Amino acid sequence: MTTDTVSLVQGQLDEVAAPYVKALGLQLLRHEGDRVTIRLPVTPALVHGGGVVCGQSMLSAADTAMVVALSAVLGGFKPMTTVQLNCSFLRPVPADTPELQIICTVLRRGRSLAFGSIDICTPDGKVAAQATTTYAFV
Repeated sequence: MTTDTVSLVQGQLDEVAAPYVKALGLQLLRHEGDRVTIRLPVTPALVHGGGVVCGQSMLSAADTAMVVALSAVLGGFKPMTTVQLNCSFLRPVPADTPELQIICTVLRRGRSLAFGSIDICTPDGKVAAQATTTYAFV
């Protein structure tokens, strides 16, 4: 992936994300075909009273990362809306985890709907959460 591609896709993320999503500090790490990997830094603001990363922050990152993946596949942002986002949390993510990697794969892109899968992984490669998504192009 070229530096220009990274800049273009990161620019799309910065342009279309809601302000609270921008506050997550998401960074594009890789874009390879139908797959993108996004970094979510774990900060104290993402940790709830139980001492683990809250699921809401992981879901926000996952949903946003899939929009980035779809935008990369489409060659630019196209208005879309989340139709379905189903997530299973497989293990808690301790507060001292430095970051999570959000790995998004576009499974199928049709004219009006797109489908994807998302793995949210700890630095040691363990899957902390797994999601499936459906988006409608508007």
